[in-house]
Amino acid sequence: MALGGAASPPRVVGRGSAPARARLRPILKWAGGKSRLVPMILELLPAQIATYYEPFVGGAAVFFALAAERRFKRAVLGDKNRDLIDVYKGVKADVDGVITLLVDYARRHDEDTYYQTRELDPDTLDLSQRAARLIYLNKTGYNGLYRVNRQGRFNVPFGRYDNPKICNEPRLRAASEVLRGRGISIKVADFEALSERAEPGDAVYFDPPYVPLTKTASFTGYHSESFGAEQHQRLAEAFASLTERGVAAVLSNSGGKETKKLYEGDGVEVAKVMVGRPINSSAGKRGAVAELVVSNTKGLGLV
Repeated sequence: MALGGAASPPRVVGRGSAPARARLRPILKWAGGKSRLVPMILELLPAQIATYYEPFVGGAAVFFALAAERRFKRAVLGDKNRDLIDVYKGVKADVDGVITLLVDYARRHDEDTYYQTRELDPDTLDLSQRAARLIYLNKTGYNGLYRVNRQGRFNVPFGRYDNPKICNEPRLRAASEVLRGRGISIKVADFEALSERAEPGDAVYFDPPYVPLTKTASFTGYHSESFGAEQHQRLAEAFASLTERGVAAVLSNSGGKETKKLYEGDGVEVAKVMVGRPINSSAGKRGAVAELVVSNTKGLGLV
């Protein structure tokens, strides 16, 4: 990213290319994205999964990696963030329409277009328009952030990128192909409601808004409803319930003592890893930070 200087034309990548499993990568930049942790998470998940559940889908890096390896028969992707879920539903239902709109955004891209698009009410748009709008804002907003106010309106400022990659057609088409597969469902749902249906043979990966590492740090702008201590306690109880039912579960969260206390228990492994943070409002805070990866699969004899 560049914050100054002359801007180059925004990019439309791979126009006309055919989809391929090698292109199964996230179609959004997302805070807390798991691209760097994917190899570790894949090792902790069973080799064969009946139904894969991802209740905090985010950038879906783990889902796409599992899909590329054909590790599951069915998958349920969910999130409380309707704008995010609409991206996946739109790419699944009408990838041609989404691509056409993104190509137009790339042609018109400037600061005025960004703010005009940001002000659009998603409720007045069709599904393809809602998907393209958020992808465009995600690729061109400041530092790839997703943040909303208390009314749930997206409020990230314009990002001064030299050459934003607005439309990656091969990646969008590859994602659409997988999302259209049999047994793939995409839902606006609470994590507990989504994961309570999992049974032995299934697997669940949780990637929630992280427990703050300091009293002044928080990540409540992801949704108009905050994800605080009560929700993290509820999530820990949902994880424990999966373990009791013999369901494979993996979770990632911040590396603080409070997080560790939530998940310590028989048959559960808690590993501390250092992970780079490419998305942060402060450039000086994008280095490696401690995260925890929690899993029950070895304790259950599933890996």
